[in-house]
Amino acid sequence: MPQTSEFTDAHGVAIVYDVHEAVGAARGVVQLLHGVGEHAGRYSALIAALTGAGFIVYADDHRGHGRTGIRQHDGESAKLGKLGKGGMRAAKDAIWQLTGIIREEHPDLPLVLLGHSWGSFLAQMLVNDHPEAWDAVILSGSALRTPRDLNAAPLNARWEAAEASGYEWLSRDAAVWKTFDDDPLTTNVPLLKLFGPVEALKLYGRPAKDLGRDIPMLLLVGRDDPVGGPHSVHKLAEEYRSRSGLTDVTTLVYPDARHEIFNELQQDEVRADLLAWLDKHIPAPVEG
Repeated sequence: MPQTSEFTDAHGVAIVYDVHEAVGAARGVVQLLHGVGEHAGRYSALIAALTGAGFIVYADDHRGHGRTGIRQHDGESAKLGKLGKGGMRAAKDAIWQLTGIIREEHPDLPLVLLGHSWGSFLAQMLVNDHPEAWDAVILSGSALRTPRDLNAAPLNARWEAAEASGYEWLSRDAAVWKTFDDDPLTTNVPLLKLFGPVEALKLYGRPAKDLGRDIPMLLLVGRDDPVGGPHSVHKLAEEYRSRSGLTDVTTLVYPDARHEIFNELQQDEVRADLLAWLDKHIPAPVEG
């Protein structure tokens, strides 16, 4: 079972997070950033794979989300996803605050930043601000954060039909739709409505020029992901190479997969690819 803890952010909001210990000797730490309208508890299979491979995993429920959001909004589930005072910057700063806690607790272990969807956009911002903090970065369901390359239209548009659940864009697995819908800590309210137009505009940005640190990066995307999709993610990868100066950027595209590749029909393959990439970049210590 994970250890659940909390810290207070600069605006007085209690941020709830879990620490999942590695199985056996730890070789690194993964800081996991979930997407909009969801929470860290939806990543149990991925977390189990990471801990089983020797990684400690820290996963928070971001500002306005999950357990953090329920407490922040005094139990009003209708307000889940709303960021509250400080908005996007406060959400990003709270994640960075947790990074500081991780570094204090594990100063000698490599630190991997793994962000999905909105979490991947926050991860891009954090890499721009603090490139020195990360030993590797993994982005899933991401996009180049420009109006042209980040889809603001209804994400379920291509699957709309009389019998549509509204969750088809997440995965081809209908069980994922039901689990998401039944979860008391999720919301399907669109990002623009949750955050408001002013805060949503803060999502836009590009990889920083000349980061000054050559961070290995893995980009994972479903071929049918409506948030950005392969075209946007390939452009993002190229910007990290040409603007930021990264030399080790890998993009993996999964045929027929939609947005939540860790909840897709080929999720075993996705996890295996991720672990193989980590084995190459943060190898397990040699027993001797």
